[in-house]
This record gives sequence, C-alpha cells and structure tokens, in this order.
Amino acid sequence: MQIDVFTLFPELFPAYLNASILGRAQQGGLLSVGVHNIRDYATDKHQVTDDTPFGGGGGMVMKPEPIFAAVESVLGKPPAQPVVLLSPQGRVFTQAVAQELAQQPRLALICGRYEGVDERVRQHLATDEISIGDFVLTGGELPALMLIDAVARNLAGVLGQVDGALTDSHATGLLEGPHYTRPAEFRGWGVPPELLSGDHARIARWRRHQALQRTAQRRPDLLAKAELSDEDRKLLEDSEQ
Repeated sequence: MQIDVFTLFPELFPAYLNASILGRAQQGGLLSVGVHNIRDYATDKHQVTDDTPFGGGGGMVMKPEPIFAAVESVLGKPPAQPVVLLSPQGRVFTQAVAQELAQQPRLALICGRYEGVDERVRQHLATDEISIGDFVLTGGELPALMLIDAVARNLAGVLGQVDGALTDSHATGLLEGPHYTRPAEFRGWGVPPELLSGDHARIARWRRHQALQRTAQRRPDLLAKAELSDEDRKLLEDSEQ
C-alpha cells in the first residue's frame, strides 16, 4: 500500500514511521509512505502557505494553491485515489474505517494547520474527512500517524501472523481481555489457571468471556452494538451471577 502525506512539518514523521512494525512493513515492501512538504509547492519568494481569513477573525488559514499544487503534482489531476483531509469536522476514525481504508492500494492524507484549510480544499480536492475524536490538536500530523498505524496493521503480513489484527480491541466490536506472560507468579500474583491448562478450547472460551466482561464493564455502549451469539449471552449471564 502507498500512503502519501502532505504536511508543513515533514520532519515530524520519520522517527515514528521508521520504527517497529511500520519500519519493518516498509522494509518488507508491504507499505510505502511518502511525506511531501506543502511549502515546497508555494510559488512566491517566501514560500507563504497561509494567510489571514476573509471577513476577519483570529488565526491564519492555509492557502489553497500550495495544497492543490502539492497533491496534484504527486498524484495527478484529478487524483485517482482517496484524498483524506484530517479535520475535527470529519467522520470519526474507528477500527471499521481503518479496515475500509486498508482496502485501498493508495491513499493521500492532508494535514491541516492553524485555523484550518481554505474551504475550497475541502470542497474540490479532499474526497473524505476524518477526525480522530472530539478534540482539537495543533495540526493533522499526529492524526495522520495514528491513521497510518491503524491502517497498516490491517495489511496482510504486517503483523506477522495472519489473524493478528483480528483479535485487537474493537476489531470484533469488543475490547480485548487481559494478557499475561512469564513469570507465572509475580509478587504473589498468579496467572489464571485457564491460560496454563493447555486446553485450547478452554483458553478460547476464557478469553471470549473476559472480552465480553471487560467490554460490559468499561464500554457498555460497544456491547450494545456488538453481534452476540447465544454462547456469548450465556457467558455474560454467568458473569452477572
């Protein structure tokens, strides 16, 4: 998968993109991330990329010309792939959206700054707007990194095991249950006997029970929307007794 990021601060990306899972995904040819500096596409002497808003008001607005020029120079005119504007006004990013975007062979991300981007970018260049939550950040760079990370985890081979992303929290509509590793006893705290039993069916049932129970306790809103089997409902009933 190819992801192109358009930003005024490209120096913010390499440390995270080149580390751990994302770094290995790129080295293995499973993911390619191009980071493009919007300022390079400004045509005036001082490479100005923002200006005061028409009608007055505080803050600055990113100009349309450098953004259009950057995106169209890299992707073509008009771009053939989705162009996502990271914006607090966009649809909320979820695991389902990450899985949806992971189906695309190529994706572009525009990182806003200051008071935002000229509305003509939203209307005539971006094909999607995505928000990572109901709060405001200084720019779209952190949301872009979060989106890249979440999307990349859903690409075949990135996590090493075929179904690795399928057991993540939210992948099934539930939170994950607890995890344990060696030592089997630490400061007098042990590991649930189910995990030490070697009985795979028992372990799977315990993990499902814990996921249901944890979701019911911490995110009942997710549980209300989850598709539950009769066995799931029985496990929940057992938890309440």
